[in-house]
Amino acid sequence: MIHKESGQLFIGPYAIDSLGNVRSIPYNIMPGRHTGNARHLTDPSDKIYYGTMEEGLYEVDVHTLAVREIYEDANFTKREKSSKEYGSIGAMLPGVHGKGLYSGQGVLVFTNNGEGSNEALSKFDIEAGVLTEWDGKDWKVVRRNQFVEVTGPGGIYGNTNPETDPVWATGWDYKSVILGVRDAKKGWTFFRLPKSSHSYDGAHGWNTEWPRIRNVGTEAYPDYLMTMHGMFWKFPADFTADSSAGIRPRSAYLKVIGDFTRWNDRLVFGCDDSALKGFLNARKAKANFPGPGQSNSNLWFTSLSKPDELGPATATGSVWDKDPVKAGEYSEPFLFSGWDYRMAWVKNDSSHSVSFAFEVDKKGNNQWTPLREIKVEAGESVHILFDKEALGEWIRVKTDAPTLATVSFTYTDSDERSTTSDEMFEGLAELDCNHSIGGLLYSLGNNRRALGIVSTQQKDGKVVECGYYEMNDTLKLVRKDDPESRDFIVEKCAIPSKVVTVESSSVLVVDDKGRRWRLPLGDEAYTGLMDQNALRICREVVTERDLFSCMGTFYELPAENADGYAKIRPVATHNYKINDYASYRGMMILTGVDPEEGKKNPHIIVSEDGKAAVWAGVIDDLWELGKPVGHGGPWNDTQVASNEQSDPYLIAFYDRKEMKLSHKSSETVKFTVEVDPTGNGKWMTYAKYDVKPGETFTYQFPDGFQSRWIRFSVNKNCQATALLNYR
Repeated sequence: MIHKESGQLFIGPYAIDSLGNVRSIPYNIMPGRHTGNARHLTDPSDKIYYGTMEEGLYEVDVHTLAVREIYEDANFTKREKSSKEYGSIGAMLPGVHGKGLYSGQGVLVFTNNGEGSNEALSKFDIEAGVLTEWDGKDWKVVRRNQFVEVTGPGGIYGNTNPETDPVWATGWDYKSVILGVRDAKKGWTFFRLPKSSHSYDGAHGWNTEWPRIRNVGTEAYPDYLMTMHGMFWKFPADFTADSSAGIRPRSAYLKVIGDFTRWNDRLVFGCDDSALKGFLNARKAKANFPGPGQSNSNLWFTSLSKPDELGPATATGSVWDKDPVKAGEYSEPFLFSGWDYRMAWVKNDSSHSVSFAFEVDKKGNNQWTPLREIKVEAGESVHILFDKEALGEWIRVKTDAPTLATVSFTYTDSDERSTTSDEMFEGLAELDCNHSIGGLLYSLGNNRRALGIVSTQQKDGKVVECGYYEMNDTLKLVRKDDPESRDFIVEKCAIPSKVVTVESSSVLVVDDKGRRWRLPLGDEAYTGLMDQNALRICREVVTERDLFSCMGTFYELPAENADGYAKIRPVATHNYKINDYASYRGMMILTGVDPEEGKKNPHIIVSEDGKAAVWAGVIDDLWELGKPVGHGGPWNDTQVASNEQSDPYLIAFYDRKEMKLSHKSSETVKFTVEVDPTGNGKWMTYAKYDVKPGETFTYQFPDGFQSRWIRFSVNKNCQATALLNYR
């Protein structure tokens, strides 16, 4: 934070004045991983608060840097003084992994985004985290969910009018993003927003570094940018519970963004790119692949318009997820404005019919009007495709009877991308390229600060190793005589075999929990390359989530503790033989280069001897590879038993979707089509189709249709086909 009265910037243990003079507070005096600063409740001119990730709280004199410990950091357990003199937040509040700290309206607000149980290390949908406030004496649990950012319109300066200015907090649960706002008289009000990415989930809280709300405009013309669950959001500077209009999705991103600011009329993002530990992000698709030898990241400099230019803002979320609901009880408001297409998925898991009534707040002024009411029979589900005339900032729902209810929303933006890759990728080896330069990549450790590359050349179907090379901060590829590094990379970074199974109609993935998933096929040439272990399938390229490459499509793949393949998301489809990929110094590095064409592209770096080459950019350049496409399905002339359900087949985030159903039977067969809108395993019936013998039933999904997974069943034993084409 910037302390206005003393003209100092406080960051970590350092106090920096306006002349650049630096003072520091020793860690033995103020121990802990410093996670937030806040203005003092009673003496803001002379003191500030420090919070730590292990829930320590300190009061610091801005002039002398004298420290008074209010609550002890859990990492610092050896104390000479009596424990009676020290408090412990952890003993009073649930959750772990402290994050945000901010003050206003007479309270200090603190968040944590995790749970310290063994269960939290593997599950994403348990109770975790907390939003709390402290009045200088007592702590109060406001909400038992995972929270991260807490700030206000004053940002890192603190609110200008702390008695009345709002305090904002962002968090989430397994259903959706949660946005809280505190009013001095009304207290806290909460809203829900959809998630673009689920790679931030995980009840331990480690996957979430670090959502923010920051003014990236000017003092005269504020422009607040919010980051949350892989989405850039436009955030209104005057957001309150009674003036809540204006939140809009901008675009999706793949980077893990820790913080950002406006600088020289550009945006600068601080990122978490490549983590040494890998934490809990292990899966058999990567075999025993090691994390980087050394953590490395970078600043990402972009234009002011970049948050509007990346991935499509398609997103999903729920207000209820098989939750017990009382008659007349309203859901929390869910964002309703900002997308081209909006669907609602509703299921009634009770033994009686229930009417679901939807209302909208058209202007964000907390005035609600009816939108639509729909009756759902016991155990049944329905879907609603809202037309563009259904206007409102927020939507909420209630029922006329008690029930177990699921209400999910899927929102889709038009994907205007071409299926042709941007020119920045020209020079990568296309599938029909007979001569290409590949190589295995590894970010070296021991402070060597270099990227190791074991280069290979593929020509006329044969692969020949060309030597060991390194790339440093000058981005030059230099051949090295280092057999130890070469051998390590060849052994530890080898592309594992048979991590997926390419079948006649789809790619079968069996995850680490034994769950079966099916993904679309691409060009047939990829099948042979994957059989030859010529293409890396899975690798972590930004901390605690993976990039999954299969049949010419890159996918974002959350860690298994964030539900893994259940929440996989296609990013882009291409036509290149990408041999390996890795992150290095904040860049995205690809191998698989056409040595002749590559010389024409400044993104491609070639060694002086021409025997090693890489493509260099950033991970969010991948959106420009091309719109995701694919074809296939769970059944292709497959012998199926009556009422047997197919494996789930990915349908999310594709544009134009066509389905074909057929069978080999002498009788009419009824196909039941079910969808899982969110990936949380709540299957809903979409439609049932009678398909006659010898008929191929063709169905074009409407433009606004969006769901995560699709599956099929039939009412008779038969040989069935269920195929989809994504264009």
